[in-house]
Order: sequence, then structure tokens, then C-alpha cells
Amino acid sequence: MGTLDGKVALITGAGQGIGQGVAFALAREGADIAVVGRTESKLVDTCAELSRLGVRAEPIVCDVSDHDALEPLVDKTVESLGGVDILVNNAVSSELGDLLDIDLDKVERSFMTGPLAALRLMRACHPHMKARGGGSIINMVTSAAVRWDQSGYGAHAASKEALRSFSRTAASEWGVDGIRVNAVAPHALSPALARWTAERPEEAKAFVKTIPLGRIGECEDDIGRAVAFLVGPDARYLTGATIPLDGGQARWN
Repeated sequence: MGTLDGKVALITGAGQGIGQGVAFALAREGADIAVVGRTESKLVDTCAELSRLGVRAEPIVCDVSDHDALEPLVDKTVESLGGVDILVNNAVSSELGDLLDIDLDKVERSFMTGPLAALRLMRACHPHMKARGGGSIINMVTSAAVRWDQSGYGAHAASKEALRSFSRTAASEWGVDGIRVNAVAPHALSPALARWTAERPEEAKAFVKTIPLGRIGECEDDIGRAVAFLVGPDARYLTGATIPLDGGQARWN
């Protein structure tokens, strides 16, 4: 019997990387999963693997930058799987580069797909979670906000810090409804990190050397399993926190 039996999780960006790892970890604890992303083939393949774990999995194609699609996304999850107890805001489009050089249209998109989309999904899920006696929200943020040198990471960090602020505020306002909200700052072997490593190999090598545990995390075993704990009953008194899943690298004040 899993710790999340009978629960329904909506996970954005779940067709690959961290989102997929979280989906697998939650499914192993018994949760049914709404697998959300932009590429249908990836969603279908992920759902096939989840079904083999004995849970229900629904592939839902959605670009979180389309804000008009977000409330219908939650409605479809409730209709298909019977409710929503867990929301993991993982999908985002990030922009790296110095402030004088970055594409401001892409910066705007990072806010559209990041904190603004996440807030809309949080609000859309709130009444369903409240009606079911509570729920848990995990928002993926970044330790780039507390890097020793933020050069080149300012826009990315800014969008994620906005999401971290929304997380803390929602935890304060929605605790009375039994809804817990936490932020997770992960390092994981995702496609996005693979691209970054390919684009900046020397920086990536130096980056790994600053991680006390000496490695980048695994999407399911290191990030997904920790999220499964955070949304489960054993973490029922934890809310409003930022959890660094980064091998001990970042110093959060």
C-alpha cells in the first residue's frame, strides 16, 4: 500500500526530465497522474510506463504559456481522474544571458510559463483541493537565485524567485484550507541540464565540483522520491519552505 493511494497528481512538464521523474515516483506510491506537456508522443509514452505501475495516467497536451488553457486543464484532470490533490508546477521556459544581451521577449515568456502560469494553476486547483479536505502544491524553483555569482542567470532567477514568493504566500493564505505549498530547488539530469552542459562544458564541469555530494541528482530517485515524501502524510506539518535538492551546493539564508 502506497502513501499516496487514492490521490491524484497534476504534473506539468511531465513528459521528460524532472517532471517525468516526479510522476514515476508519485505513481510508485499509488497516485494517479495527469501527465501534462506540449509533446503528445512523450506524454503517451510516459503514461504507458505509468500504467505498468498499476495507476491511472492521463496524457493532456497543454502549453502553460496559453493561460486560457489552464483552467480547462484542471477541469479535464478532475473529469478524467476524479479530482486533484497534488499539483507540481515544473514546466518553464528559461532565458539565460547577461542583462544587456538577453531577449526581453523570451524573458517575458519565462514569466508567462513560470510564476504566472503556476499561479493560475494554483488558483484553479484550490477549490478542488479544499473540497477534498486539503492538498499539496510543489513549485520548482532554482538555486541560481543564491549563486555566488549571478552573472548570466538574473532573468531565470527572477522568474523563479517570483514563484518562490507565490509559494510562501499561498502557504500562508491557504493553510486554513488544509493546502500545503512548498518550493523545491533541484539539480537533476534533465534534458535542460544536458543542453546547458553541452553549451557551457567548462562551466558545467566547474559547477559539479562545487556540489559536496559530487554529482548531479537523478530525476526520479533523488528529486521524484523527495517530492513524494513532501506531498505525502509524513510531511504534513511542512509548508512555506524552500527545499534545496542540490547535493548541498547552495546556501539558502
